[in-house]
Amino acid sequence: MKKTSTRLADGRELIYYDLRDDTVRDAVDRRPLERTVTTSEIRRDPLLGDAVAIASHRQGRTYHPPADECPLCPSQGDRLSEIPDSWYDVVVFENRFPSLAGDSGRCEVVCFTSDHNASFADLTEEQARLVLEAWTDRTSELSHLPSVEQVFCFENRGPEIGVTLGHPHGQIYAYPFTTPRTALMLRSLAAHKEATGGENLFDAVLERELAGERVVLEGEHWVAFVPYAAHWPYELHLYPKRRVPDLLGLDEDARTEFPKVYLELLRRFDRIFGEGESPTPYISGWHQAPFGQLEEFEGVSRDDFALHLELFTIRRTSGKLKFLAGSESGMSVFVNDVPPERAAERLREVASS
Repeated sequence: MKKTSTRLADGRELIYYDLRDDTVRDAVDRRPLERTVTTSEIRRDPLLGDAVAIASHRQGRTYHPPADECPLCPSQGDRLSEIPDSWYDVVVFENRFPSLAGDSGRCEVVCFTSDHNASFADLTEEQARLVLEAWTDRTSELSHLPSVEQVFCFENRGPEIGVTLGHPHGQIYAYPFTTPRTALMLRSLAAHKEATGGENLFDAVLERELAGERVVLEGEHWVAFVPYAAHWPYELHLYPKRRVPDLLGLDEDARTEFPKVYLELLRRFDRIFGEGESPTPYISGWHQAPFGQLEEFEGVSRDDFALHLELFTIRRTSGKLKFLAGSESGMSVFVNDVPPERAAERLREVASS
């Protein structure tokens, strides 16, 4: 992998990740852009204790442009985009309309391929491995920023999710705090450790799932399963069998096997609802240990956390979506119409479709 860092016309950082070490990246952003000005602010909810990002500048972000005006495609001739070069393997750049910025963190866009009509599932294993290396590198770099406490690499796919750019891409949010979902995990981790005299909750969950009926796909170094209390109709958790706190902790064997396993899971997601259905909308994200101090979670260290990927779709059956209505949105109590055991069975069934 070759990494080349450059700057866009408005000062934002852009980084090329190339498969070939002899690739030269010297294209210049020719757009007449003024320096980006953002107004991101983090406000703490005094009742719930969680944080909300106020980012009014995002109202003007690009919204469903035609394919020939996609800002994530390479620049061609006089059609200038966010990527100055005429092609790329993987590219990462600072979001022009970030939810988090400055002292409030940082947001980046990750373009998986220059092919506008592809999806992550269409990548080769070599391309998917390069994306993994980009995620890992950005996690490392962002963790050293003084305003960053946690790094979240994720992909939103499909207009049903709210995606406004059709080009295959994901995002990276670098938060200045430990996110509420991770805090819940850490509190459960601490309580279980104290109650059991030191047992790791992630290890216990993984051991239980490996012995049960909800495993969908198992390799030598990774295992994917539908969790016992799945929130979403079709939800998969992908764990490395050797517990590590973040992407940086993965060894070479796990990195080598990951593309094959992950690509198969994405392709199964596209088959679960049958032919003729539009591509399955999904959210996929890496859960990593915070890089800040964990004093509030007594007895827990970063090494107790288990890196894992969570992948789910909001489609509950052909032509129908799972909406977060009163119980889910109002009280955070999910109601799942698909039993996790049946979801796992279905995801195993489509393996050879």
